[in-house]
Amino acid sequence: MSKRMVKGEKKLFGVCSGLANYFDTDPTLMRMIFLIAFFVFGVGGLVYLILAVIMPEK
Repeated sequence: MSKRMVKGEKKLFGVCSGLANYFDTDPTLMRMIFLIAFFVFGVGGLVYLILAVIMPEK
């Protein structure tokens, strides 16, 4: 059975915890990656919002 990428426990929309569950990492690490992508590259917020809309609930 394959894994599905779904939203996890919600802090804001559950995107970071869902990605962390999918990639078997810590949700805090995912949040830091999104913050770095936002402040350094300027795309973290846009990617987060897109994922918040398209990722299915559990």
